[in-house]
Amino acid sequence: MRGRRVAIVGDAMLDVYLRGDVERISPEAPVPVVRVRERKYALGGAANVAQNVTASGAQATLIAVVGRDASGQRLREMLRAMNSPDHSILDIDRPTTTKTRLVARSQQVVRFDEEDDADLAAADIERLSAAIERAVNVSDALVLEDYNKGVLLVPVIERAIAAARRRNLPVVVDPKFRNFFAYRGATIFKPNRRELESALGAAVHLEEPGTLPATLQRLGADHLLLTLGERGMALVSSDGDVHQISSTAREVYDVVGAGDTVTAYLATALAAGATAREASELANYAAGVEVGKLGAATVTPEEVLDAFDGS
Repeated sequence: MRGRRVAIVGDAMLDVYLRGDVERISPEAPVPVVRVRERKYALGGAANVAQNVTASGAQATLIAVVGRDASGQRLREMLRAMNSPDHSILDIDRPTTTKTRLVARSQQVVRFDEEDDADLAAADIERLSAAIERAVNVSDALVLEDYNKGVLLVPVIERAIAAARRRNLPVVVDPKFRNFFAYRGATIFKPNRRELESALGAAVHLEEPGTLPATLQRLGADHLLLTLGERGMALVSSDGDVHQISSTAREVYDVVGAGDTVTAYLATALAAGATAREASELANYAAGVEVGKLGAATVTPEEVLDAFDGS
């Protein structure tokens, strides 16, 4: 995986963590008063995928949009500190997606989201698509990381996958409910159970052998990797094979960012020539490490190897 190049397209976010202590209830309303002791910033969404790709030893190219605001500037600075200089971050006239979590006594009290998830304008779609095609031409894999913030629209998705297919690159998709069925041609399509059920409009019965293969056929991808939380993952291939992958997590401290870690390790392993099953097994170990950390964290190859050796 070391030295491979992965292009990541999608919704970049800034995560803010305010940590403090609760000592009393507010006299103004029946809510706790949190005295903030620490403020921490972290990369979220597609930016966290890029961060985990870099942590794996590969080279990440992030193609995303941010606002012309303080959060956007901070996000850019954090990306530069990753030592991956080739990101294509486009400025647009709306707020950078920022998620602020207030944590007291290791418990999240509340989360504030600052965002505008309207669809990109036509001119911005064209700028973004051109940047994607340039990045794909020098990459070994493509990630489409969708958080439904108006970036991964159907024209962007179709041009990105077509560009990757022209170069026979693996494409990993982390979807949300909008445009769920617009990713035909993807190599691995990676929803969680809630996202899949939301898109299908019905419960997914894993015990019925035909359910997931039929869903994969409808999606038009080569593989469906359904993440199931503490139950691990289910990998469904276009040849009808269904492989269950058990969770490797020893303790679950915080699930924030676990999906981003899985996506990063999937794409980087595929870029290095792994099969879908090998990449999924490796990503599962990486997720097991990530959930033992607070917030959206990175996972190194050494940590993955340690987790494998200890299993």
